[in-house]
Amino acid sequence: MDIHHIRYFLAVCETRNFTRAGEKCNVTQPALSRAIQQLEDEVGGLLFRRERNLTHLTDLGALLRPRFQQILDEVTGVRQEASRFLCLENANLKVGVMCTIGPRRFTGLLADFNRRQQGIQLQLVEGVPASLSQLLEAGEIDVAIMASSNSFPERFDVTPLYRERFVLAFPNGHRLARNDNVAISELDGENYLRRLNCEYRDHLAGLCNDRGVKLRISYASEREDWIQNMVSGGLGICFIPEFSAVIPGLQIRPVIDPEVWREVSLVVVAGRRFSPATSTFVNSVKAHSWPESGIDLSIRKTAA
Repeated sequence: MDIHHIRYFLAVCETRNFTRAGEKCNVTQPALSRAIQQLEDEVGGLLFRRERNLTHLTDLGALLRPRFQQILDEVTGVRQEASRFLCLENANLKVGVMCTIGPRRFTGLLADFNRRQQGIQLQLVEGVPASLSQLLEAGEIDVAIMASSNSFPERFDVTPLYRERFVLAFPNGHRLARNDNVAISELDGENYLRRLNCEYRDHLAGLCNDRGVKLRISYASEREDWIQNMVSGGLGICFIPEFSAVIPGLQIRPVIDPEVWREVSLVVVAGRRFSPATSTFVNSVKAHSWPESGIDLSIRKTAA
């Protein structure tokens, strides 16, 4: 059943005249008449009683008119929604963000993206790399921004965005406050607060073990704010990424011997076609000017 035939039928219902209906639909009267006849053949009965000056609906035509109107309205609605989606109006986008990434790294990107693409409704989904990878592969998020201490699986396309160092966080008055940087070997015997969502947690523990450094695990938490508050309260030390949001009362120093870096990347499923909204966001992320690592940490030794 051709949607144009339905449109012609409804035009005849409105005008009650085949010639005027043809003019309304921008087709000739013979072409419209043939289309109505084909529609009648399709439904198995007459839809109109054709008279010289006035055309009347049959009972079958009257029965089917609201159904045909509903079909046309639905098709028109589908086309309008598709048009808005393709034109980035009222489009939805889900972006997975690793929970250990500091939000201020993305404030500029998100503000610029929102200003340029106000029709895209962007939802941020936090998680650890393993869960974000599962959501990405299942299509429940469109892209992910995350890091990994190991290489990403081949099923993903990975675009590096920026690198950042790990630093050591400790409270005011700590013995390490006199240092400009901290070697891992200097941490032996310290109370340590374990960040359970840190993707480099095992890697950092391995570095300590290799150097004979024994840390006393005093607390562990998935909450970054809890860990930092406990450090500020003198309950221990922890490693955090350089660009994390640091609460007042913490001091930080670069970690050396060895330095530890992570690379934050834009991750998508290899070969998966992007929606217009996803494509626009991916291009914006790649074009964004990400601050380089190596900022002057001396001005951040004490967070105020």
